[in-house]
Amino acid sequence: MSQLSIKGLGLAMGIVWAFCNLLAGWAAMFGWGVKYVDIMSSVYIGYTPTWIGGIVGGVWAFFDGAIGGILIAFVYNKIVKTSEG
Repeated sequence: MSQLSIKGLGLAMGIVWAFCNLLAGWAAMFGWGVKYVDIMSSVYIGYTPTWIGGIVGGVWAFFDGAIGGILIAFVYNKIVKTSEG
């Protein structure tokens, strides 16, 4: 089995999670997903249903998603390595 790129998965997860949270923040300005933004604002400081708040949430989410992707790839690669030999 091949191993995952730690940097690649971290970057991909960061970008996707940031984009999702950015759109959720902007959508909340129009009444969609307001509860999601309210809950996530307890984790992402400054995340509000505004144009700037959506960007702030996106930045937080990028780092959160990147760290998550790095951890997933790292654990996956360790499991693959130990199961091969």
